[in-house]
Formats: sequence, structure tokens, C-alpha cells
Amino acid sequence: MNSKEINKLKSRIAITAVLKIILFSLIFILVFIILIDGILQDPLATIVNNFSQRLYAYFKANKSLFITTSSIFIFCIASFFVIKNTVNSLTLLIKCMDKILSNPQEEISLPNELNILERRLNNIRVDLITSKNNEKEAINKKNDLIMYMAHDLKTPLTSVIGYLSLLKDEEDITKEIRNKYISIALDKAYRLEDLTNQFFEITRYNLKEMPIVKNNLDLSILLSQLVEECFPISKEKNIKISLKSKSIMFCADGDKLARAFTNLLKNAISYSYKNSTIYVTMMEENDEIKISFKNKGDMIPSYKLDKLFDKFYRADEARTSSTGGSGLGLAITKDIILLHGGKISVSSNGNFIEFIVSLSNKK
Repeated sequence: MNSKEINKLKSRIAITAVLKIILFSLIFILVFIILIDGILQDPLATIVNNFSQRLYAYFKANKSLFITTSSIFIFCIASFFVIKNTVNSLTLLIKCMDKILSNPQEEISLPNELNILERRLNNIRVDLITSKNNEKEAINKKNDLIMYMAHDLKTPLTSVIGYLSLLKDEEDITKEIRNKYISIALDKAYRLEDLTNQFFEITRYNLKEMPIVKNNLDLSILLSQLVEECFPISKEKNIKISLKSKSIMFCADGDKLARAFTNLLKNAISYSYKNSTIYVTMMEENDEIKISFKNKGDMIPSYKLDKLFDKFYRADEARTSSTGGSGLGLAITKDIILLHGGKISVSSNGNFIEFIVSLSNKK
């Protein structure tokens, strides 16, 4: 509230108080005169006269004294009640302020002379609700970020464990393949270190304002690398990944897009039948890139399809955290695709589940 509004409020309260005092005093004086002087042959004066002529004559003779004394008395009484009413308004104001803190959802109501304060308090109330909602949203975002980062830490760790397990179990592999596995595991270890560093800076990280560093990249090469990196986990279920694509250049954040595609591949592997094939195809039509991830698995009911991209939701509710994902992978994927101006959809037809990512490639 600015100084102009405060002065206006003070003037209104003062003028209202003075007018009330004057009004009460005038009403008393008028009633006294009517009772004593019998204006217009007022029957009230006649009744007073008939009740006691001596008393009536005494009042009439000392009319000025009685009017002055009584006016002062009435003025004091009126002032008392007006001040009391003002104090009650201040008390009501304090209660309203407490109400804003305890129950901001309830609207504030004040007397007419305090309508300026009423509007101001209701504005403060709305601001408080907005502030609490923003604070709650910020806490939820921070919690989501922690969960997202924890989920992302598992991705390179899984690859490291997978390739190290291959090195341990497959003793007859060639030196060239061994070096290749070591190289991939080392790259993923570096990635794990990078994510750990990001984790310590998570308080400065905002999911809705996730920084995107775009560069031109070949999506076909990116998909080929990701398919190869998923080889250890797909091998456990004897699942093959068939990639069909052509060289398509796209301006994107490679690290984040790789994270999205990896989540889709891992999801397909997790929910595919053993000894089946995952089909990854990419094509470009009318400046729109469409990438399909199709796997064979249990059919997903339509009411579950709508929830697949919700945080912490898993289509297979029977899976535990150790046998299934945390329900964050697809939510992360959707956020990343949206940040690239794209969209993602899912369908389930028979035993085939298909995710389609659409990216605009208009120049």
C-alpha cells in the first residue's frame, strides 16, 4: 500500500468518526428540544409538561445549561463508542491477518470504511497462496531432480557392470573386442563421474529450464552407438536389436537426446519377451523425423497407456524396484523430447508395443 492510499484511508476513518460523533450529538440535541420546547406543538413536550409542570418549567428555564451539559456528555459517550468501534476494527484487522496465515483460502471481509484494507489484505492472501504453491512446486521439482539424477546415474553404471561382466565371463574373446569393451566401460565410467558432479550442483538445476546445447549430429550414428551400448543388457535375455535408419542430420543436444533414446531402448528390453527382437526404425517425411522403437511383449491396456509418461508409474505393477524401473525413464524421455520441440506417443497392438518419437527438422 503506497502513501497516497494510506493517507486516503486515514482521512476516511477520521472523517467517518467525526461525522458519527456530530450525528449522535445533533440527534440528542434535537430530541431534547422536541421534548422541552414542543416544536410544532409536539405531543411529547405536552406529555412531559403534564407529567411534571415544575420539572418542565425548570428544564425550560435552564435550557441552555442542560443542552450544553448534555451535549458534552453525549459527545463523550459518542466518542467512546466511535473509538471503541475503531478499536474493534483494528482488532478485526489483526484477526484477519492471523486468518491469512492460518487459512489463506478464506476470503477477508471488513467494514465498508476499511474496504481499501480489505482489498489489500485479499491481495496479500492471494500472493501468499501463490508463494506457497510456488514453494511447494519448487520442492517437488527439486525432489524430482534428485530422482531423475539418481535414475540417470544407473544408466552408465549398468553399462559399466555389463561390459565388465562380459570381460569376466567371456575368457575367449579377442584382444580387439576386449579393448573395445574396456573402452566403452571407461567412457561410461567418465559419464558416471560427470553425472555425479551434476548431482552435487542439483540445487542450481531446474528441470523446466534444462539447458539445451544444440549441435548438428547424425541421428543414425547416435542410434547405432546406443544400440551397441545396450548389447550387454539385451544379451541377458537373448534379445536382438534391429536398427534400420539412414543418415539424417538434426540439430539437438546429443547428450540429452541420447539419454531419451537410451531410456526407450532399456524400456523395450525390460518389457520384451526373451529371444525376441526389438525393431528401431528412423525415417524422414515432410521435414519430420520419426523414430520408432517397437518390441514384442505383453499387451498394455489403453487405460495404462495414458499413464506411461507419468512420473513413478510402471505399467507392470507387479515388478519391484529390483526387477523393474523406477517409473522415471519415460517421464524423463518425454521432457527431453518436448524440450527439443518434438512429441512422443505410444501404442499397443496385440503383443507389440511401439513408441514413436517425432522431431521437426524444418530449416
